[in-house]
Amino acid sequence: MSNLALDSTNVNATASWCCQPLGREELSAADSEKIAVMFKALSDPVRLRLFSKIAARPGGEACVCDIQDVGVSQPTVSHHLRKLREAGLLESERRASWVFYRVAPGVLSAMAGLLSPTTC
Repeated sequence: MSNLALDSTNVNATASWCCQPLGREELSAADSEKIAVMFKALSDPVRLRLFSKIAARPGGEACVCDIQDVGVSQPTVSHHLRKLREAGLLESERRASWVFYRVAPGVLSAMAGLLSPTTC
């Protein structure tokens, strides 16, 4: 796990920078580390596609069995999903033999607020 990966307390703090668009004010070192971890995780095309598949699912949740068709092996899918979880972008829950993923609360609005030219 990267030394920049978010722990559970940092993941819950995502909303603290959701309404401060880039260009409005200078980022703190801590915020720039949090944001860089998220964008680094999404910079891989397979991870971005997995994240998109989960975010677009009805109910905002997907079983790994429903999203693993991204052109790589199942172990590679698991690796990419783990990286997205470590970056604070996804949450997961095991139900019987399947793992279900959902976008972490506040992540989409935080990223949108960060990239927005105006405040939320």
